[in-house]
Amino acid sequence: MTPAEATTAVDAAITSRRSVRAFLPTPVPRATVEEILQVAARAPSGTNIQPWKVTVLTGAALKRLCDAITSVHNDPAEMARHQEEYAYYPRDWVAPYIDRRRKIGWDLYGLLGIGKTDKARMHAQHGRNYVFFDAPVGLIFTIDRVLEQGSWLDYGMFLQNVMVAARGRGLDTCPQAAFTPFHRVIARELQLPDTEMLVCGMALGQADPAAVENRLVTEREPVAGFVRFLE
Repeated sequence: MTPAEATTAVDAAITSRRSVRAFLPTPVPRATVEEILQVAARAPSGTNIQPWKVTVLTGAALKRLCDAITSVHNDPAEMARHQEEYAYYPRDWVAPYIDRRRKIGWDLYGLLGIGKTDKARMHAQHGRNYVFFDAPVGLIFTIDRVLEQGSWLDYGMFLQNVMVAARGRGLDTCPQAAFTPFHRVIARELQLPDTEMLVCGMALGQADPAAVENRLVTEREPVAGFVRFLE
């Protein structure tokens, strides 16, 4: 492969990555998942401590976790007992972040025909997270509690590698912070040790080309909007 071809391939994997919200049931071979995670593990980490831990779920194990979380999600009284262990989103939203958040939400609901007062359908759509949007593979990422903020930054690079490596193999993903309130359910179902903390989940598989929600294309700021050059 020439340098130009390598650049094209890498750029294509990065720029074609998107959060897919409807998957085909087509299985992903275990060998492919292992390849993706092995490639992703080349992510840098401070003093090479490699803070990532991954549980790969398919078949009956995947369904058990989905059923357990969905049961809680659909029970308001039970839901009140669950909250995330770390603040993924800001406590106080300001522009431009709140504007971007609202736009993607209403763009998605617009594609799905969900009105701003349709709480039942909003709840149901949010609940799609907890079946990994019907993906054949669910990934749960955890980290040792003794590790600090730098390791979480390293973890983000690993997660990006997972998604880009998946795209290089013609697969799609959806990283999901929506799982974080259910860390106790996940710890119980996966028999995680108390020393591990949930980072996020991720759906992995082939995007359903017929699903209207997969038409969503998010916008990105141009370089001039977030970069300054000093000479």
